[in-house]
Amino acid sequence: MNQRENRGKEIAEKQNQISRIDDTHYQVNSQSRNKQHDIIHTELGWDCSCEDHTFRKICCKHIHAVELSLRLRENVKDDIIISEVKIDSCKKCQSKNIKKAGIRKNKSGNIQLFKCKDCNVKFSINLGFEGMRATPDQITMAMNLYFNGESSRKVSQSLILTGVKVSHITIQKWNKKYVELMDNYLEKITPQVGESWGTDELYLKIKGDRKYLFAMLDSETRFWLAQMVSEHKGNDDVSPMFEEAKKIADKVPTILISDGAMNFHHAWKKQYRQKNFLHKETEHHRHIHLSGDMNNNQMESFNTNTLRMREKVFRGIKKDDSTIFKGMQIHHNFIRPHQGLEGDTPADRAGIRIMGDNKWKTIIQNASLSNV
Repeated sequence: MNQRENRGKEIAEKQNQISRIDDTHYQVNSQSRNKQHDIIHTELGWDCSCEDHTFRKICCKHIHAVELSLRLRENVKDDIIISEVKIDSCKKCQSKNIKKAGIRKNKSGNIQLFKCKDCNVKFSINLGFEGMRATPDQITMAMNLYFNGESSRKVSQSLILTGVKVSHITIQKWNKKYVELMDNYLEKITPQVGESWGTDELYLKIKGDRKYLFAMLDSETRFWLAQMVSEHKGNDDVSPMFEEAKKIADKVPTILISDGAMNFHHAWKKQYRQKNFLHKETEHHRHIHLSGDMNNNQMESFNTNTLRMREKVFRGIKKDDSTIFKGMQIHHNFIRPHQGLEGDTPADRAGIRIMGDNKWKTIIQNASLSNV
């Protein structure tokens, strides 16, 4: 290994030295000056903006650093798999020597019974849905309809066709219970998001008062990172949302795109602006136009197609921290396939795979297991 390769290895092993813009564009912090070098992959190979590569036409330490970083990333970039929960042990003695023992019928549907061959106990396992009148499929169907845009009253009417009669209040209680359970579980999982994030706001009414819902979105995976509700558009402090996004992603972006509101700029300075020139610098693009490379069209589309379409039927919002917003975020990230992602969810693109046909049920049962 020559001297440049050794120096590239030293750069790659340090934290926050290499920033990924996209699959062909990276930025590496200069080790001697307060600047960054652009490393871009072309048909002829890697090209670096540093003097060593520009004038000597050799593979510089920055290119070596990126190549090593990519190799390391491929070795550790295994997807996080959240599998369906399987019944494999007795609730009483924990023996795995169990067998199916018929069906218990009730008003809401059928529940599978099991029998332990060791202690002869007959039991049912309804993990995450214990004590509920409705079946897991009915409850998760109701949640899916609700977060797809149906009102709680219409969801209640739809459930009658499945044999269960509940009020719209019950639907809202289900949403609150299971969204909180899922959120506490999912917030511990780090998504593999990109280097360009967008942020914007959407006005809505809560208790008849005009409020603003702020959101932070990763441009590459469309993963909805963070949110908050505020009284005013351009004056209130939105740095808690910036901090939450940084915590969820376990990093800061290379590029932040927003409109010209000053509260975005103040939050950027507080949370993402570098404090040390060796740390990653997040560029803040504030002057947004409808044409050009740097614009906030993706956030505008997100507001229109994801938030506004559902806000019309969420007339029952009564408080700023409503379960609705977190539920919308979970539905957007983990449940709903996106046409712009070729049928994947943002979680799929961020390295989090939810297995099974009923992803609501998979997440709820894994969340319940994590609380045991």
